[in-house]
Amino acid sequence: MIEALLPDSVVAVEAHGDEGSPQAPLYPEEEARLTRAVARRRREFAGVRACARRAMEKLGVPPQPVLPGDQGAPRWPTGLVGSMTHCDDYYAAALARATDLVSLGIDAEPHGPLPQEVVPVVFLPAERERLRRLSEERPEVHWERLLFSAKESVYKAWFPLTGEWLDFSEADIELSADPDPDPDSGTHPGISTGGGLRAQLLVPGPEVGGRRLDVFEGRWMVAHGLIATAVTIPHP
Repeated sequence: MIEALLPDSVVAVEAHGDEGSPQAPLYPEEEARLTRAVARRRREFAGVRACARRAMEKLGVPPQPVLPGDQGAPRWPTGLVGSMTHCDDYYAAALARATDLVSLGIDAEPHGPLPQEVVPVVFLPAERERLRRLSEERPEVHWERLLFSAKESVYKAWFPLTGEWLDFSEADIELSADPDPDPDSGTHPGISTGGGLRAQLLVPGPEVGGRRLDVFEGRWMVAHGLIATAVTIPHP
């Protein structure tokens, strides 16, 4: 699911339920971060790291610990960029070589309504108006939850480049929908719909290759009861 949103240079590994190897062995350094963790937190922590280590192997990198750094962002081995996500017993990790991508962010959410009290806190007025129109055109999609996921992916791509917090109100995100997929095409079976996302940063963006980035772009999809979003930042 996540892999379909990402360029070929990215290795994505995902797992569902027991496939996530929630009992996968952790490194001592990782275990030290879980001394007071409840069972669910341990399962999530181990599940996404099992996916991340499988992605490392696919890139030819020896599996190694993935420790939380500033603001909980994963610290990747030198030479790699990546992102992880989990929800409802779904686990995913996406990694690439730093020579292929500057940064990336992925997020998964259950495809369900977003609590209404969250909406005015998370979304800009212009975003709420676009969500209203999208909901009229494609009511089968939970657009508010989708936009929330997009903001998470934007933040995950932003933070490794800046080391700074990005508030929900500091990126104006526009979602677009692809035409309905042809059910006979055989392309990515199980995907109900998908599209693109464009995030206009409302604060000074990071400098990459001597150029300031004001816009992040990515993709989204809804499939198998989940929403997935991904943002990638290529080299200039």
